[in-house]
Amino acid sequence: MTESDLPVVEFHPYRWGDPTAPAELPDAAAGALQALGVTTPERGPFKVDEIPLAQVALGEQAQSELESIVGAEHVTSEHAARVAHTRGWSTPDLLKIRAGDASDAPDAVVYPETHDEVLAVLEVCSRLRVAVVPYSGGTSVVGGLAPARDWFAGVIALDMGRLNQLVNVDPVSRTATLQSGVRGPEAERLLREHGFTLGHFPQSYEGASIGGYAAARSAGQASAGFGRFDEMVVGLELATPRGTVSLGSAPMSAAGPDLRQLVLGSEGTLGVITSVTVRVRPVPEQRVYEGWRFESFSEGAAALRALAQDGPLPTVVRLSDEAETAVNLTDPGSALSGGPGGCLAIAGYEGTAADVTARRAAASAVLTASGGTTLGTEPGEKWRTGRYRAPYLRDPLLDAGVLVETLETVTFWSNLDTLKEAVTTAITEALGEQGVQGLVLCHISHVYETGASLYFTVACAQTTDPIGEWRRAKEAANRAIRECGAAISHHHGVGTDHRETYGEEIGPLASDVLREVKRTLDPAGVLNPGVLIPAAS
Repeated sequence: MTESDLPVVEFHPYRWGDPTAPAELPDAAAGALQALGVTTPERGPFKVDEIPLAQVALGEQAQSELESIVGAEHVTSEHAARVAHTRGWSTPDLLKIRAGDASDAPDAVVYPETHDEVLAVLEVCSRLRVAVVPYSGGTSVVGGLAPARDWFAGVIALDMGRLNQLVNVDPVSRTATLQSGVRGPEAERLLREHGFTLGHFPQSYEGASIGGYAAARSAGQASAGFGRFDEMVVGLELATPRGTVSLGSAPMSAAGPDLRQLVLGSEGTLGVITSVTVRVRPVPEQRVYEGWRFESFSEGAAALRALAQDGPLPTVVRLSDEAETAVNLTDPGSALSGGPGGCLAIAGYEGTAADVTARRAAASAVLTASGGTTLGTEPGEKWRTGRYRAPYLRDPLLDAGVLVETLETVTFWSNLDTLKEAVTTAITEALGEQGVQGLVLCHISHVYETGASLYFTVACAQTTDPIGEWRRAKEAANRAIRECGAAISHHHGVGTDHRETYGEEIGPLASDVLREVKRTLDPAGVLNPGVLIPAAS
């Protein structure tokens, strides 16, 4: 299976992925859930048509002008569409919608087809003070699609799904221009027709889109080989209420600050990214993924650091800690069922046959010298082919009464062990104070010469207030991250969940700079209000 084999499907509003292929908890999970004190909720999720919605606040003038721009058939306040565009895919988002809380639902969903239509929509919304939530794949897990409604005459979700074209491929420069609404699997299919791949495969791949990759500064699992998405972008077009910003006349430039990097990661607050020009690479001739075992997380982290700093670097490299290895989340088909012990690392190689052979041999020598034991290709291939099934497990876990959520951060190598221990302790203690035993798993997901990203998965029994339960645990984790001097996010973004901590991280003067940039591009403040930009003190 390759990533381009995955279908592009419409997700259920609160169940992940292909609705024809839902996940079920393995039989072995029952004992683990009982040990955590999990009990099945008395009530299941609300059905979509049962979820109450507020009366549409969008005025007749705004409705009429929007319809005149995109066509009446592309502006809807239909119940299911409003519910489907409510918030994103964090566990708190899902818990709210499953409980029938759609208080953040937009008044209407608008589907533009061109950059000029987006510009026109933004002009109308700015003039009439209608808040705009740019919506690409909708896969934010940090509250990035929950705008502040105060002082606005209404809220629309600006769904970019009709901007779904591969605009251009330059095989000489190895670049491609994609519109922002192209979903991950479709982008790969379109590029492979020309012999290229983007090589960007985050775990949200089935749902995420090109615009979201750019707006959230996404990092795919193959970042060691292909780079993060922001490293791939060489140009972009941004629609704002004041007009168009076009950036990227060359691969690199010394003409002032690189404003592309200001737009990348802006999460829809400065404008709407309508297309990006990205670096692409030839479709790999060969791919080999294999597993390695290390006695401890520290030993495995040292091995990954050796590869990141001195090479050769695999295309994919990651390391699960002892707890994550034990429940074997690297093999979603047997999650919560026990693992091989120690710590499991995955090393993947993609490229020409000669390149794969050479890099694999050289990297294997480094891993072996660092204390690793090869497990062969079976665990690597299981991880590669099964990794997109892991998000499907959250739905049956929530159904069963498990609170399961993730968070991530990034720091320098010298701070990695301290950060891991601090975050794990903070979450465990915050849950313990609520009378809950938590399971905290961690893995290194992305590596660099100077540091690495830590990705945590937390599972515990739901209390009577699971949203408050997670909020207290997440606040404790955020404090631990800041006290350790690490970044509040590596690839999930800021949204509303991290906004204040982000403000602390960058300081008041830098926060002022962001607010002034927003005032320049979005004078009425209609673009994703309340998201990303720290509040003025």
